[in-house]
Amino acid sequence: MEEQLPQLLAIAIITLTAVCSGLLLVYFKQPPLVGYILAGVALGPAGFGFVPQAQGVPLLAELGVLFLLFLVGMEISLKAFLKDLRPAVLTVMGQLAVALTAMSLFGFVLSWRPEQVVLLAFVLTMSSTAVALKILDDLGELRTDLGRIVVAIMIAQDIAIVPMLIVASTLGGGHDLGLDTLFSVIAAIGLLALIIAYMGPRGKIHFPWEDKILGHVELVTLVSLAVCCSAAVATGVLGLTPAYGAFLAGLFIGKTTLRAQAIQAMEPIQGVLMVLFFVAIGLLLDIGFIMENMALVAAFVISALVVKSVSNVLILRAVGLPGTTAYQAGLITSQIGEFSFVLAAVGLSNQVLDPIGYKLAISVIVLSLLFSPLWMRAVKRVHDATGHGIKSLKTALFYKPDS
Repeated sequence: MEEQLPQLLAIAIITLTAVCSGLLLVYFKQPPLVGYILAGVALGPAGFGFVPQAQGVPLLAELGVLFLLFLVGMEISLKAFLKDLRPAVLTVMGQLAVALTAMSLFGFVLSWRPEQVVLLAFVLTMSSTAVALKILDDLGELRTDLGRIVVAIMIAQDIAIVPMLIVASTLGGGHDLGLDTLFSVIAAIGLLALIIAYMGPRGKIHFPWEDKILGHVELVTLVSLAVCCSAAVATGVLGLTPAYGAFLAGLFIGKTTLRAQAIQAMEPIQGVLMVLFFVAIGLLLDIGFIMENMALVAAFVISALVVKSVSNVLILRAVGLPGTTAYQAGLITSQIGEFSFVLAAVGLSNQVLDPIGYKLAISVIVLSLLFSPLWMRAVKRVHDATGHGIKSLKTALFYKPDS
């Protein structure tokens, strides 16, 4: 479109399209974030062209991840996580090792720089929490042993995103992974470990002046935002990413008597930011780039899904999970996650990824999520098959209930 629509009308069209797309996906029992992405594709340059540019994506990504990590921190049950700490942490470490190996091989063939290999390994490691929880809910396994270990892995990945963002923010601009970065990451992980070890076993902490705050939505919202932003400013001044402070603030609020009402107050804000963020991702998807590089994009998408699925199963078996649980959990955690968009955006802003590399990363992440309905069917087939005693992944994928 040659003429740009008035900004207010454009925002209204974007919001309406995103909401309708999300509701449509929910109706078909699929993650709504896929609908938000499709809305962005339809409205962007690859579609009807209502929104020819998405200049606010970097700021939107940073703001979105700030509040997303704050909410994630509040929702984490440290006491429950500690029960599955060992297998969850070992699984995420194994996933990162596999991702670094796979990206190193691609990097050798495509002549990538070391920082590109590291960043894209981070992107590949993250799994989609929204897709995983949706699959567990559809299978009725959210509160079973399978659901518990998958949720623990998701929590471990959410915690791992903090040092990943710290490393990603120091890459580019001629900076190497030096001692300063290593010290920052060790300090961040060490502080996180101390907080989890200290607060995990404890009961609820009484928030100061809680009797004056609880029951007042405006005060709960303002206090939550104040705690979040104060911690973000503090860690930002100390040279760490503000998202790290937001996550620590979330962990703190999550252990206080403010938790339930704070989550209710912050979820609408976070929800709106996430809708806009995924719409913006859809706006950035370059269909022309995908068509011109069909073989390369397909190779990355298929490799990502296959490598993650197979390696997840092997890792989960290695950490001691039974075969049935490992098969199902391995498939459930094979999607590339929402935080991968943020890592890719950080890579672009730091010039670790050039525009071509960024387009490739976004294409692979989006297509991985768009394939989630088919992946859900595969997981459902494996779930049904393993329920009948079939323990071979290949046999389970081709299992027919009536056979």
